[in-house]
Amino acid sequence: MYRKFLLASVGAIALTGSAAFAADLPSRAPPPVYLPPPPIFTWTGFYIGGQVGGAWGTGGSSFTAFDAVTGRFVDASFGGGNPSGVIGGGHIGFDYQIPTWNWFSSSGVVIGVEGSVDGSSLSKTTTVTLPGIFLNNGFATARTSADIQGSIRGRLGIAWDRVLVYATGGVAFGGINSDIQVNGVDAAGVPFFGQRNRSNDRTGWTVGGGIEYALTPNWSVGAEYRFTDFGTISRSASLADGSFISLSRTLQENQVQARFTYLFNTPPPPPIVAKY
Repeated sequence: MYRKFLLASVGAIALTGSAAFAADLPSRAPPPVYLPPPPIFTWTGFYIGGQVGGAWGTGGSSFTAFDAVTGRFVDASFGGGNPSGVIGGGHIGFDYQIPTWNWFSSSGVVIGVEGSVDGSSLSKTTTVTLPGIFLNNGFATARTSADIQGSIRGRLGIAWDRVLVYATGGVAFGGINSDIQVNGVDAAGVPFFGQRNRSNDRTGWTVGGGIEYALTPNWSVGAEYRFTDFGTISRSASLADGSFISLSRTLQENQVQARFTYLFNTPPPPPIVAKY
């Protein structure tokens, strides 16, 4: 009897020890699923897009006239006649982001170059009375329009992740159409009519700035303002008796446009993490 009790006790102890030892073994659960970090956004790369908005002209006009019969000379300036209209087109460019130049932001500085082409409906016709000459009953009509224009500009911006604030400036090109008509009666009572029409390409300068926000790694929207100066356009008409009339205009333009852009950027690959 004693022997049977001893064997039963030894068996119970052995079973208990085996269970405790099994509980102490390391777990073989599967490792957690690796999720790579999202790609880092970058403004570096080529881009192409479109823009649309409004534009309005500024700049004064001057009128010069000489009546050979009376010897009177007039030199006057007048305002008005500022064209306005819709402007829109396309743009293409390349940006390079320098993340280490982060004095003012967390994402660094962006430098680039951009070219743009716009068509516009800018047009304005102005009629003025010829001041103090030709029996005071003459008038001049001037019409100015700008059908197409373009620019090649540099860009310098500061990035905060997907937000880019930039300044831009460079050379501007424009196709300017101008027409002047002069009607009146000279001091001898002889009616006269003079007209000049000319279309030419103008070269000037443009400067401005804007802001862009990247909705996705490849699409961004933004807004831009630019001021452009195409210089001075002059037109003149001469009469047979030696009289002449000249009209000049300084053509300056302001434009505000909304932009949408497709970015051909390639985010850097995520870091390689070893799996065990």
